[in-house]
Formats: sequence, structure tokens, C-alpha cells
Amino acid sequence: MIFNLKELQPGEVQYYLQHVVAPRPVCFASTIDKAGNVNLSPFSFFNLFSSNPPIVIFSPARRVRDNTTKHTLENVKEVPEVVINIVTYDMVQQASLASCEFPKHVNEFVKAGFTSEPATLVRPPMVKESKIKLECVVQEIKPLGTEGGAGNLIICEVLKLHIDDSLLDENKKMDQRKINHVARLGVNWYCVVNESNLFTVPKPNTELGIGVDALPESIRNSKILSGNNLGQLANVTELPVVNAGFDDSRLKEIIQYYSINPDEMEKELHSYARTLLDKGFVNDAWQILLSSV
Repeated sequence: MIFNLKELQPGEVQYYLQHVVAPRPVCFASTIDKAGNVNLSPFSFFNLFSSNPPIVIFSPARRVRDNTTKHTLENVKEVPEVVINIVTYDMVQQASLASCEFPKHVNEFVKAGFTSEPATLVRPPMVKESKIKLECVVQEIKPLGTEGGAGNLIICEVLKLHIDDSLLDENKKMDQRKINHVARLGVNWYCVVNESNLFTVPKPNTELGIGVDALPESIRNSKILSGNNLGQLANVTELPVVNAGFDDSRLKEIIQYYSINPDEMEKELHSYARTLLDKGFVNDAWQILLSSV
């Protein structure tokens, strides 16, 4: 189906966009008003936009149903500071509870059962249970409209970053497997980032991959290799050559049993190469594929 968003109601636009633009990290924002009243609320319209200067942006949108604004937005207009507490799986239910529309002077720290601890540079408190906290000053508030559903970009400069030691390795580097980030999907759906669904993808920086267009035609037009497989093969910096010392028992079997039928042999070689690529063995897959070129 094709949707013209101009023809949909704001609630429908929100429904579809929140499903397709996902997963979204969750900004758990603690703010304070000029009278000292604390607010704690999660927002999934949130991300990192610059590292120098360090800028993150989140957006407390106007409510679609009645066009009212959120306490977080009102607070940062009065006190332009915020602590962004990163939501992980072990606190997601409490964070969701904090999204209830409690009256203005109700403290969500208390309602959601979180522990408040003082920040070091800004006035809003931090969530002790969060293992990652960003102390921020608000640089700008940019309204995107005046109707229900319109966002308000809260542009924040990160002043100080708190990371629990349990998330670091022996070299004080982040261990992605230990964080268990939670991300928001559509409506009530969430996902958790853990070791069972993590994978790495080589990212070329200064060196360029040869590109799919540079792959041999039989590989580029393979009916067995997927687009992801072609991307893996095309990410090498130069076209590989046959390694005379490469020894693989499965390759020998394929050549032995299918050499009389080149088309069938190519299918078997491509299938085996796909298995290797799915396991991340790109160099081995190239050697298998070069046997059919």
C-alpha cells in the first residue's frame, strides 16, 4: 500500500511512522522547574547528532489527542538543563510507568520507584538505577509546529557522561554485549539489544570497497547469493585471487561430484559460499567462489 500522509489523520501518521522508523533509543529525561519540582519521563524521539560538540536531541511532541504539551517541555523552558538516563532492559517497566500523565507536581521518581541522586553540573537529578547518564545543558528548543503531534526539538549539549564500570572492559572500552539497551518500536512494542541478536558489519572508512559492480558477473548475478552476501564480498578493497594453498574438504567434494555439470557445480559452490558468508568467513567464501569463475 502507498499512503499519502496529507490524507491521514495525525494519529494514523503517528501509528505508521512509529512502526517503520524503528527501533528508537529511549531518552529517560529528568528535568526540574524553577520552583524545584522534578519530572521524569521517557521519549523515543531521541538520538545522537554530533560528537564535536557533543549534541543529542529529543522531542517531547504535542499530544495528538488534545494538543497539550508535556511537563518536560515546560520545565526545560524554565530551567534549560536535563539529565538523560539511558533505559536498559532491567528498568524498562519502571520507565514505562513514569510515562503516565501524573499531575504537574507529582514526582515520577517516587511513582516509578526510582532512586534520585544529585547530578554534578546540572540541577535535575539523575536516576541511580540507570547505568548510563548524560548531564546536559539545553542549547535550543525548536518547535516544529503548533498542532497535535508536532515535535519540539530539545537540542542538548552533553557536559558529562556517567558510565557504570560494569559496562567497561579491561581497557575501559564499552562492551556492547553488557548494556542491554531497550528500544521503542510501534505502539506497545519494544526490543532489547543483547548478545543473542548482536552482529558486526565491517565499516570501510579510509579504504574503499570494490563495489558490487566490480564483482565477476557470475557472482554478481547469482540466484543463490543474497544482497547481503554481495555486500560482504564487495566490501574487500581489491579483487581477491586464487590462493594455491587454500585447502577445504567440502570444496574438493563439490568439484569431484559436480565437475561434469558446470551449472550444478556453480550452484553448489555458491550455496557453500553463502553458508560461509552467513558465518562471517568472507575470505574463505571468496576462495570457494573463485573456483567457479
